[in-house]
Amino acid sequence: MSHANSRRKALKNIALTTSGLSLGLAALSCKDESNKDNLDASDQGEIALKGNINHSACYWCYSGMPLDDFAQSAAELGLKGIDLLKPEEWETAEKYGLKCAVATDSFANIENGFNDRANHASLQEQYSLLIDKAAAQGIKNVIVFSGNRRLLSREEGLQNCVDGLAPLVKKAQEKNVVLIMELLNSKIDHKDYQCDHTQWGVDLCKLLGSENFKLLYDIYHMQIMEGDVIRTINEHHEYIAHYHTGGVPGRHEINDAQELNYPAIIKAILDTGFTGYVAQEFIPTYPDKIAALREGVKICDV
Repeated sequence: MSHANSRRKALKNIALTTSGLSLGLAALSCKDESNKDNLDASDQGEIALKGNINHSACYWCYSGMPLDDFAQSAAELGLKGIDLLKPEEWETAEKYGLKCAVATDSFANIENGFNDRANHASLQEQYSLLIDKAAAQGIKNVIVFSGNRRLLSREEGLQNCVDGLAPLVKKAQEKNVVLIMELLNSKIDHKDYQCDHTQWGVDLCKLLGSENFKLLYDIYHMQIMEGDVIRTINEHHEYIAHYHTGGVPGRHEINDAQELNYPAIIKAILDTGFTGYVAQEFIPTYPDKIAALREGVKICDV
């Protein structure tokens, strides 16, 4: 065969391959676009979970749905818990065999937290009662917040949080409860929030020096603030008691439409020996919000 013929044949093969690839990508694109309205049949039923992850989900993302309905659907998907429930909601979750994975109450406030000494007395009184309720119900984690900076220095904010949290951490030790401070981004969603970098939270953990105070590492928030998610988890996992997911950008589904590689991240979490909960905390855009949750759980079930 001449060089010209060989070249023509090679170009023909490339064209066919490219055409096939284009058709394949088009098919994938169509599938992705239709995801919201017509998920595959395999995405409609129960999930055969591997059992490596304690799956949870944040109810506030589905607050348009009655908690009773959401809890039933979550249990059918194989979830083990629901995040950020108030005491009056705990029994509804437990009716379906689910635990409240992270307890909260109406007084818990992102902007007004423990970095402001003016909040200490009221927060200590209210959190003391919540710790008692959580312990009595067998709930392990109770969420707390740093509050907004409001011109506080890094060091002032840390010391104020130490002083405000120390009595509660002591009580948490006695009750076998873990207070977890959430890492949130101050760039997009929570302007001026102080606990907005992992290192700040880790430094607070070290200052308090207790296994009953740790961090809630929100993958969505920390991708926005600092990235380097897997290395950060590997380096600081001993200070992390709980994880939240969310697609970046937008805080929507954690599928291929966003930038984070969730299977790799969840595998890295498992490799640290983590045995707590991983909770979906994205805002669904699919008309079928439970289908969106099902997809997220499958993505994270490594």
